[in-house]
Amino acid sequence: MTDRDAPRRGNRHWLWLLVLPWIAMLWVPSYNAAEPALFGFPFFYWYQLLWVLLSAVITALVYFKTRGVHGAGGPQ
Repeated sequence: MTDRDAPRRGNRHWLWLLVLPWIAMLWVPSYNAAEPALFGFPFFYWYQLLWVLLSAVITALVYFKTRGVHGAGGPQ
């Protein structure tokens, strides 16, 4: 193990962010409601759509922060 490996190991903590969308969607009682409505859409629907967008942002963030961890992604 070298000093160069230390930042790569630290980058693995970013992977925990991928659990957030999973928990948010798995816990249905937290968003099983009609109010507040947004542009006529019940909360139940726009909350899930919001998490689709947030999941894409989180996935991109984790990718860019960890792309050197698993040996992919080119030069650091």
